[in-house]
Amino acid sequence: MKKSDAKKLIEILRTTYPDATCSLDFTTPFEMVVAVMLSAQCTDERVNKTTPKLFARYQTIEDYANIDIQELENLIHPCGFYKNKAKNIKLCAKQILENFGGEVPHTMEELLTLAGVGRKSANVILLEVYGIANGIAVDTHAKRISNLMGLSQEKEPEKIEQDLLAIFPKNTLKYVNHLFVWHGRNTCIARNPKCETCSVNNLCAFAHNKAK
Repeated sequence: MKKSDAKKLIEILRTTYPDATCSLDFTTPFEMVVAVMLSAQCTDERVNKTTPKLFARYQTIEDYANIDIQELENLIHPCGFYKNKAKNIKLCAKQILENFGGEVPHTMEELLTLAGVGRKSANVILLEVYGIANGIAVDTHAKRISNLMGLSQEKEPEKIEQDLLAIFPKNTLKYVNHLFVWHGRNTCIARNPKCETCSVNNLCAFAHNKAK
């Protein structure tokens, strides 16, 4: 896809999904860290049903650093992989207190030193907490759409991200993941993409081949 088409793609999707924003609920930077950790292999809807009780009971990073691990496991159990996620949340809180003065770091390099935080999560945290869009969080929606539309032929999220960064203008990066998530949930669904009603089907390699 040409850069001009990539820009047009974002413009059309912004018109199609004017309300596209982050689906995870949070009120503090560390709540965002916790929510994005819980969202791994889990729907945002399930996370948002799980976090209110957790966030009401534990409100500071110190609370999470000192949390009883079994109680945390019980609270986040519905999100799956709860033992590993609980371990990472508790350790991450300790790392932020010990290494970053109790403040969630705001660079990719620093975020990647935290337990349970990979590049995708770090991109989400940077954008949602600090408004920094230097990268693109490649989740299952972004991966599927990128492959189908011909934006990237890669399978690994980090390689897909590099392909996307090469084609999308810098000033559109803050929109890309939100739009791909909404498009993936509503139109470019995994099992049977709704190509006939897709607002960007004229820019999509998959839709073009399907129509032949």
